[in-house]
Amino acid sequence: MRLTEAFEAIDETNDADPSQLTTGDGRRVPKARWQGERATVWLQRRCADDPQRPSDALELAARAHHLCRFEIPRTSYPAGRAGYLRWRRDEKRHQATRLREVLGPVGTPSEIVERAGEIVQKLELGSDPEVQRFEDVVCLVFCETELDELLERIGPDKVRDAVIKTAAKMSPAGLALLPEATPEGPGRTLVMSLLA
Repeated sequence: MRLTEAFEAIDETNDADPSQLTTGDGRRVPKARWQGERATVWLQRRCADDPQRPSDALELAARAHHLCRFEIPRTSYPAGRAGYLRWRRDEKRHQATRLREVLGPVGTPSEIVERAGEIVQKLELGSDPEVQRFEDVVCLVFCETELDELLERIGPDKVRDAVIKTAAKMSPAGLALLPEATPEGPGRTLVMSLLA
């Protein structure tokens, strides 16, 4: 199996994301694609000191952590925490299903695809080291690509709570990368104040 082909299949699928963001070098790109690419970078950084390199399944899960997320918009679920939690549960299942659909045709072994699907759904978070690494990466990408936007949308008090909950899910190795992952601006100021 070649990871590059699998990454290309994931990226091409995520190119359909109608949401765009501007990268640090000024390019406009589909949000899901950019978040997948950044997840690959953060996974390498997160695992740089680990004695064992990330498995193929973990690398695929990281690249696909927002695979086709745009197909099930948050607005299609009720407002409030219960609606959010139902959306997140359904979204994770949808991502695992889409991962099978995207990776099957490029020859990714089924056992790797199934394991990547388990990681994407965060099954056994708290007891599975690979799922913890995945959670760290997802949190780092969130802080890099969404934190400032969230601050503008819902304000510092609610974002402070979100960052506290995010940090609580991260390992010490993941937390150590949080200041680096968060761009200069109000988001980083908030992160640094909470980590102090």
